[in-house]
Amino acid sequence: MTGGQKQPSFVFLWEWEEEKLGSITQDLAKMADMDNKDQAELDPADMEDVEEVEEEETGEDVNSKARQLTVQMMQNPQILAALQERLDGLVGSPSGYMESLPKVVKRRVNALKNLQVKCAHIEAKFYEEVHELERKYAALYQPLFDKRSDIVKAAYEPTEEECEWKADEEEELTVSKQEEMKEKAKVEEEKKDEEKEDPKGIPEFWLTVFKNVDLLSDMLQEHDEPILKHLQDIKVKFSDPGQPMSFSLEFYFEPNEFFTNTLLTKTYKMRSEPDESDPFSFDGPEIMGCTGCPIDWTKGKNITLKTIKKKQKHKGRGTVRTVTKTVPNDSFFNFFTPPDVPESGELDEDSEAVLAADFEIGHFIRERIVPRAVLYFTGEAIEDDDDDYDEEGEEADDEVRP
Repeated sequence: MTGGQKQPSFVFLWEWEEEKLGSITQDLAKMADMDNKDQAELDPADMEDVEEVEEEETGEDVNSKARQLTVQMMQNPQILAALQERLDGLVGSPSGYMESLPKVVKRRVNALKNLQVKCAHIEAKFYEEVHELERKYAALYQPLFDKRSDIVKAAYEPTEEECEWKADEEEELTVSKQEEMKEKAKVEEEKKDEEKEDPKGIPEFWLTVFKNVDLLSDMLQEHDEPILKHLQDIKVKFSDPGQPMSFSLEFYFEPNEFFTNTLLTKTYKMRSEPDESDPFSFDGPEIMGCTGCPIDWTKGKNITLKTIKKKQKHKGRGTVRTVTKTVPNDSFFNFFTPPDVPESGELDEDSEAVLAADFEIGHFIRERIVPRAVLYFTGEAIEDDDDDYDEEGEEADDEVRP
């Protein structure tokens, strides 16, 4: 730093924060003293032969002792708990720096905040154009997805050339992987022997995808699986130009015994504009609500409802009667009847939790499942996801090492 140059203003802020945290340090020191009282003290008789020598401590000695004290304090659970409690009390509290600024500087800061609001509106326009690009490229992807659907449902048989796949020559299979593949091949051969005809298309393609993804498999019930075997395709449809931002998930089913619909839809309404009351919270498009569709269940096949029987005893006569009651049943197909969002936007905790999970699932199907369905069918995409989590874990481990 050159002579005469002042330190940045953040130094002043840090000094102010040091004063604010001073009481925490004092409390920690008191707790450390209390903790030391629990340790064994030297017998006064043992101190008679000890000569008192006063030595001047150097700066390095002071720093070393301070570090040792800090380490000892940080190893004490009571001190850590007290520190966390005091720090929690500081979260969200103003530093006081802004209040200390001269009025003329505060005015200029307000001007900067107004500029930031304008930036948020430009960012919203950016995401609107991204949505337009998604719509454009969705049209380019769709012929490939249509061909995928035709292969899955046996409407098209791929040529020998289309079926050739060159695996990575450098990839070496482990012994356990080889054994796993042999066992799988054996099971598949046994299934083929049991079948009189060769399977058509790729049986249970989408059901297998759902079962391979934890986020979706958690929704599945045993009674859902026979229906999802009839699922032939999932498509993403974006809102038309000039319309409010939204996207729909379209689930196509072959004729089946459970319902008469061949198409089930789920539409997500989105917003890409800053909230006037809190413009700085804008961080891209957000899902504001969703609507499902009615399912025309065949009589006696509605798996989203179940019938229970309860016995009731009359208080006066003592007679017992059996009452039959229809109640909701857990099912993947509840996905198509999400909770209604009132105009006020206020929801109870249960409805909020259901919608939050619903939005996550809808976004995941749109962003990951539909574009990469075959990789979730084979499990390769799942392995990639696991690798990503492992890498994050390794990074976290590196950060906590002293």
